[in-house]
Amino acid sequence: NGIEGLHAQMPHAKFEFISANYNFKNTVMDGFVKPYKIFHKNGIKVGVFGLGIELAGLVDKGMYKETIYNDPVETAQDMVRILKKEQQCVLVICLSHLGYKYRDEPTKICDLKLAELTQDIDLIIGGHTHTFLDKPTVAKNLLGKEVLVNQVGCYGINLGRIDFYLDNNKAKAFEGKSIIV
Repeated sequence: NGIEGLHAQMPHAKFEFISANYNFKNTVMDGFVKPYKIFHKNGIKVGVFGLGIELAGLVDKGMYKETIYNDPVETAQDMVRILKKEQQCVLVICLSHLGYKYRDEPTKICDLKLAELTQDIDLIIGGHTHTFLDKPTVAKNLLGKEVLVNQVGCYGINLGRIDFYLDNNKAKAFEGKSIIV
């Protein structure tokens, strides 16, 4: 139903919409979508931001109108700067609709490439390619640190759960106290 259809459903939503790399400035969705949200869990700040796939060539222009697509890697780095450095979030999570991986298009930005080309993202929860992963992929970021990348398929068939364990309010891999995000 396009951007107007989405806008018509906004009054019924009981949750916020986040997308950092779509600019809705000249559309009916202007002001309805935020780039990120910070959650407070047991005194710990968790920053979550969203990224979407390039719409041109995938979706009819009449459906997304004047929505502007911004580079997801540059946008992610900006979000990380805000969430990790300025807002002091202990965990930074990217909700991605970029796709897990593309075999036929190795240069196309996907979740695995996003992990490799950025820093300070702790977890990428992906969509779009409907990839079923039994467990998260552990990728290396720009600085050689681990990033978890996960996708649990499509249509709500599977539900994923990832526990983070924290030690002195720093994200660690499976040590310390648990926080479920």
